[in-house]
Amino acid sequence: MSRVVLIDSGGCNIGSVRYALQRLGCEAPLTRDPELIRAAERVILPGVGAAGPAMQTLRDAGLIELVRALSQPLLGVCVGMQILFEHSEEGDVECLGLLPGRVRKLPSSEGVRVPHMGWNRLRVEAASTLLDGVDSGDWAYFVHSYGVQASDAAIASCEHGESFVAVAQRGHIAGAQFHPERSAAVGARVLANFIA
Repeated sequence: MSRVVLIDSGGCNIGSVRYALQRLGCEAPLTRDPELIRAAERVILPGVGAAGPAMQTLRDAGLIELVRALSQPLLGVCVGMQILFEHSEEGDVECLGLLPGRVRKLPSSEGVRVPHMGWNRLRVEAASTLLDGVDSGDWAYFVHSYGVQASDAAIASCEHGESFVAVAQRGHIAGAQFHPERSAAVGARVLANFIA
């Protein structure tokens, strides 16, 4: 049994997430095999691209209900986090509904570019073991055009034109809008906290 598995959601950042886990001493197979996913102690749902294709990949692999039914810790990354919520206006798609909130296009304005690309500061909103060792003001790396503006599950937020959810958690379900695999020490700490 693999302790940690990565669900193959078709995202192009999967290799970099695997490498980040390897640097932490964790070998995480990439899989769409329901038995491997069910048997894992921890599950990571990475994703880059758009909510619609990510949901379609899960649907085609027959994994929607399995992911919804997981009882072990689940971490969504970037689009993988977005599809944990109820709905995304990117493609007007119903998502997994595991976290409360809706994904909307980030508003652009004078001096605020979309997509939001680059380093930005986190604001810790609630205590969580996922964020042990991460403080308000720490930097994380983002690449996204859509986000969740508000959710009862937010444990960290970020500002880009307006506030959006940077990290969410409810029970065993969590997500990071930023890319932990590209966020240096902060990202490594979040991944280490998750796999621990």
